[in-house]
Amino acid sequence: MRSKPGTLLCLAFFYARGMSRNALIVIDVQQGFDQLEYWGPRNNPACEDNIRALLKKWRASGQPVVLVRHDSAGPQSPLRPGQPGNDFKPGIDGPHDLLIAKTVNSAFYGEPDLDAWLTASEITDVTICGITTNHCCETTARMAGNLGYDVTFVLDATHTNDRIDVDGNVIPAADIARTTGANLHGEFATVRSTAEVLAG
Repeated sequence: MRSKPGTLLCLAFFYARGMSRNALIVIDVQQGFDQLEYWGPRNNPACEDNIRALLKKWRASGQPVVLVRHDSAGPQSPLRPGQPGNDFKPGIDGPHDLLIAKTVNSAFYGEPDLDAWLTASEITDVTICGITTNHCCETTARMAGNLGYDVTFVLDATHTNDRIDVDGNVIPAADIARTTGANLHGEFATVRSTAEVLAG
């Protein structure tokens, strides 16, 4: 875990004012997702810029940042370790409080243990963004909600790709993202936009 200058001072500030600490969990924003010939067409071209804006806010305020990296075990995956696709996209790597490596969808099943770290750090609020909307981001949000965290899901700071349903029909990425938002909001998380979070 990297420590940042002023971390203890920031913690004292939050506790003194009775403010809850809110961890930004940035999931799988890796170069391998740029290989659209592998993943298929995507939605939300503003996703990465929105994530960078959230990171800038969190880092400037001293709130905790968690970076999550998917180390795929698939031999053909652009996200497998040891190749550029496994690396974070520009502007994502930087000061952070925890780096999690995982091989499954949920960031709660990575190393080190996210739930244990949040609990030890007395963090009850999490804000989730990253790639992809309906896989690792949604799975992490559902688990966070079930574990009792107050979850904010920043829908326009995620993106996904077109999928093929069981009948062979294409489901556009934008429809998948909208459905994820509807599934999560009010049940597992509060779905908000980047602009709303930045203004909050």
